[in-house]
Amino acid sequence: LHDALPICLIHFYKRDCCRMHPLVRLLPRAVGAQGQRQASFLGGIFGAGEKKNGIATEATFDWNPYKLHKLDDGPATSCTLDREEALRIYREMVTVRRMETAAANLYKEKQVRGFCHLCSGQEAIYTGMKAGIREQDSIITSYRAHGFTYVMGVPVLGVLAELCGKKSGVVRGKGGSMHMYAKNFYGGNGIVGAQVPLGAGIAFAHKYKEDGGVNFSLYGDGAANQGQVYEAFNLAKLWDLPAVFICENNHYAMGTSQERHHGGESEFFKRGDYIPGIWVDGMDVLAVREATRFAIDYCSVQKKGPLVYEISTYRYHGHSMSDPGTSYRTRDEVQEMRKTRDPITGFRDRIVSAELAEPSEIKAIEIEVKQQVDADVKKAKGDGQIGEEELFFDIYENNLGGKVRGIFSTDRHEHKKTQ
Repeated sequence: LHDALPICLIHFYKRDCCRMHPLVRLLPRAVGAQGQRQASFLGGIFGAGEKKNGIATEATFDWNPYKLHKLDDGPATSCTLDREEALRIYREMVTVRRMETAAANLYKEKQVRGFCHLCSGQEAIYTGMKAGIREQDSIITSYRAHGFTYVMGVPVLGVLAELCGKKSGVVRGKGGSMHMYAKNFYGGNGIVGAQVPLGAGIAFAHKYKEDGGVNFSLYGDGAANQGQVYEAFNLAKLWDLPAVFICENNHYAMGTSQERHHGGESEFFKRGDYIPGIWVDGMDVLAVREATRFAIDYCSVQKKGPLVYEISTYRYHGHSMSDPGTSYRTRDEVQEMRKTRDPITGFRDRIVSAELAEPSEIKAIEIEVKQQVDADVKKAKGDGQIGEEELFFDIYENNLGGKVRGIFSTDRHEHKKTQ
């Protein structure tokens, strides 16, 4: 019967009848892997708000249930979204996608040297998490960091210029693809899995300072067998740290399918064993947002300790730009994912169906974003590099050691704090 129902059911309702709690509405969602409700990944629309000039001011959406481990209650599976926030979310995801396309082109033009790991296809994770966190919360991730860098406050030019090694880059061209930072965003980390214990340390700092913050540390399915990941789990549980460990599962690690590189339990949200876990559909931006809000309530408000998340997603590019991404999967598979599971087109269809936006508005956003990113590409290409002397600047917050040693023991260079 369910399969015969249309994807979207729209009913008009009074403006305040489905208002959510300011943080999150917690609903009983003890749904196991076998008991998960079958539904389109697009979810449904079961409410449209008041209209103004023929456009809805808000709508209520639902989506697939989460899978839970050692939890009786899970995140909300429905929420009310207003028009302004819907358009902001769409613009942000489109910007990340367009920025990554520009980065790929710059790499092919040899404007970008070294490593370049793109996140096209995973935009719902970055936008969804940013929409759910608060000012005091923090994020640390792997080397696939461009999307987070942008949503955490760095402009497109700061990302693209950094990739090109130019002085307009977020760290003046000294970091490159894997080392970008922003307020409460601790990077881009190049060592597989190393960000997880660092995230536990940041969570410890939140607890020590009593600032109410929660740390979210993300790692890939390829890093899920790292020993340091489980050491971090153990300490976080031992000290009940406000830490959320997130396996950003794009299913192919560096180029090996999940089924081939994990010999045991492949449900990564259960890997914390005695730490509760949740599986999240990472192609649904609203599901990610509500899961993030649930984690904040669990770890910060209720102070119940850490959580382990698995956010299931998909990357369209290879592991990095040097990987064509077709030796371990077919082009047809990638195209099928783009066609049926894309987080951006899926969200676009939902908000248009809910009458939160006109197709013409959506098209105008896409055109404007393309023009803005193209302009930033031009600026990045025309920008200059820092001087050699600046390579030794901003190493220390408070330099107590005088001049900085260079390549040879007799080399000494001036140190300055410029940021």
